[in-house]
Amino acid sequence: MTARKLALGLFLLASPATAQDLMRTVEMPSHRALIAQRGDAELIPFETDGCSGGLSASWRWVADTFPQIGELYQEHPPWEYCCVTHDRAYHNAGDAQTAAESYDARLAADQALQLCVETHGETHAQAYAERYDMTPEQIRSVHSLTSDALYGAVRFGGGPCSGLPWRWGFGYPGCFVLGDRAPALE
Repeated sequence: MTARKLALGLFLLASPATAQDLMRTVEMPSHRALIAQRGDAELIPFETDGCSGGLSASWRWVADTFPQIGELYQEHPPWEYCCVTHDRAYHNAGDAQTAAESYDARLAADQALQLCVETHGETHAQAYAERYDMTPEQIRSVHSLTSDALYGAVRFGGGPCSGLPWRWGFGYPGCFVLGDRAPALE
């Protein structure tokens, strides 16, 4: 086994704590830029799209296009309130005052979103099982998969200073890690 393969294998087997440390190191420059540019900037009024990335919008489109599906599965993701709570934390960057607080607040908000969706499935497992002709365990499993997917999506695509409309700190003016005037995607 070559040293490169051994190093790669060790990296892939690294503990989740090591992976989290790596992510913190990669993301901290963006949190520093957010805190630095925010200064006395005024927070814009809060708005939400429900579950970002087109999830709520797609759900509504399917429900509107196929009324029988909307009637059965509702017109909004049933856990959409979890996304709105998550958006509130993202809007003001969790009220963080330092880059480290910002990173920790974002991680906590993302973990809270994951837990909220999973808890929603647990709380409604029996009722949904009867409504959708599934078992409570299937309902829990679907919510668990959904919560993991949402967590991965927000960790990947929700970082500060990205120019994306759903970024961490979206209630503040855009910030950029590489220069002052990078174009925003909003």
